Parts: sequence; structure tokens; C-alpha cells
Amino acid sequence: MSEKIEDIARAMVLPGQGILAADESTGTIQKRFDSIGVENTETNRRDYREMLFRSDDAMNNNIAGVIQFEETLFQKAADGTPFVDLIRKAGAVPGIKVDKGAQPLAGHPGETVTAGLDGLPERLAQYHEAGARFAKWRAVISITDALPTRGGILANAHALARYAADCQRAGIVPIVEPEVQMDADPADHTIERCHEVTAEVLRVVFEQLSALNVKLEGMILKPNMVVPGSRAQKQATPEEVAHHTVAVLKRTVPSAVPGIAFLSGGQSDEEATANLAAMNANYDLPWALTYSYGRALQAACLSAWSGLPENVPAAQKAFTHRARMNGLAAKGEWTAEAERG
Repeated sequence: MSEKIEDIARAMVLPGQGILAADESTGTIQKRFDSIGVENTETNRRDYREMLFRSDDAMNNNIAGVIQFEETLFQKAADGTPFVDLIRKAGAVPGIKVDKGAQPLAGHPGETVTAGLDGLPERLAQYHEAGARFAKWRAVISITDALPTRGGILANAHALARYAADCQRAGIVPIVEPEVQMDADPADHTIERCHEVTAEVLRVVFEQLSALNVKLEGMILKPNMVVPGSRAQKQATPEEVAHHTVAVLKRTVPSAVPGIAFLSGGQSDEEATANLAAMNANYDLPWALTYSYGRALQAACLSAWSGLPENVPAAQKAFTHRARMNGLAAKGEWTAEAERG
């Protein structure tokens, strides 16, 4: 594969393919494993992720990139094959989560800013040497009647831009992920409020990216979809989500960006698929619109696996089905009938 960041970025959003977010921290995967009664050991984490990376149908046809946690980037399969090699063999791009998580933002109650800029250039050089060709940094934006504040948005946008500039200097494609959360307390906002906040967040993010000379052709945007809060009285149809999300993107995202890979947030597996399909089926847009899902690709697989070797085929089948459904959604071809099939 070409080492030019523009070529790598385009390879990450090929038609019908998306990005597997397998970058759960040790603490986050603890919660996932607790839900199925599996001990959170390095061996179990390795076995679980190896099962995903060896799901050949999904990996070869519907996964163009894999975001890894630092442990996973340097990890090997049970037979000694580096995970990076398994991912490359499937034709996918190996990636790495580089942020250090959200920390309270001083002077801004209820808001956070993402840590991890200190020492980032040195870490990126190590990750590049290990085989990573893209990275991910998540900014968490809380939404209430009063939040986010201008200062909260600006702090996170500036950190995202600094991270993106460091990535590109290291020959790594940055995934820029500003997440306006749908399920942060009180999670009762309307879709119109999410529209307003998401538009402002993306506007400031791209101002900061421009200010730091980030090459738009060599990045991927990973935003939230515009949805009501998970506890909002009125929920939205896929067509409403598509209408609001596309309207925001058209006003804020330059056409030079090669692809937009949505996070699933708190959506169910099928909601995330249906909403993505509605966008691709009904709108002609300048960017590839695809998925960068974690739980929405893995939940059924994780449940089917339950830590038992004999369940691996069933778990891989569940993962392959979700990947195929989202691959159809990325082309605007998903239907409820295909889901049931």
C-alpha cells in the first residue's frame, strides 16, 4: 500500500467497508467481559481480538481498518503471528488509539478535555514503526441546555487539531473524533438541540484544523450522528436522523475530507445500521459515509462467544453478519429483509 497519507485515508473508506473499533481500554473491556462472565486477562483479551481478526469473510470484505489499543498493536496471536500482520493480510489498515482519555476541564464544571498530547510525537514514531498507519483521538462533548460552552468546544477542538498535525507529520492518518454524546446524563435533549451543538462543534473543529495546517485530504472524520438523547421523549426515525445529520455535514465539513466514519454512540446495532443506510440511500454527498463502530459491531459476537472456544464459529458468524449489514448500509443497500436474512 502507498505510504502517502491521502492514499491511506482513501483506503480506509472503500465502498462497502468501514472501520472496526477494537480499541477498548483494559477498563472498558472489563465491563464488556463482566457482562458475559469472562475474566479480564491478557490471554482472554488476545483470544477475543484474534477471533475478530480471523473472521475472514468480514475482515476481507467489510473491514478496511482496525483501531487497536496499545496492547493489541504489539500483541501476537496464539500461534505467534503479530496482530498487525493478520490485519494487513485481510487488506485492512492497522490503527491505534492514542488519546489518554477525558479529564475534567478546569473552570468548566461538567466538561472535559482529552489528555495525551504530552509525548505524542515520540509515541507516534513508535506506533508507526510497529505498523500503525492511522490513529484515533476522541473528544467527549456533553450536551445539556447549558453545555457545551464555547470554552469547552474550543479546548477539545484545539487538542484534536494538535493531535492531527502531529499524526500527519509522523506519516499517520488522524481520525478526528468529536463525539457529542447521546447518552450522557440527563440524555433528554431533542434532535434539534443535537443538530445545533454538533454543527457548532464541527465548525470550530475545522477552524482549528485549518489553523494548524492539517491536510484535509489525509484525515478521516468520526462524528456522532445527529440524534435525540437516549432518554428523550421523542425519538427519531432513520429518515429524520439522516436529514439532520446530512444538513449539519453539508454546512460544516469541507469536501476535501475523503471520508466520514460515524461512531455508533449509544445506538443499538440495528439503529446504527439503519441510520447509516438512510443517509447513503437518500443523499448524494462528496464524502464516503461509512462506519467506525465498536460495540455496534461486536455486541452480538461478544454475547455468542462468552469466552468459550467451542463458541468461536458462532461468534464469528455473528460478527460477520453485523459487518455485512453495515457494509450494505455504507452503500445505501441495507434493508430490514436483509437484516433478517
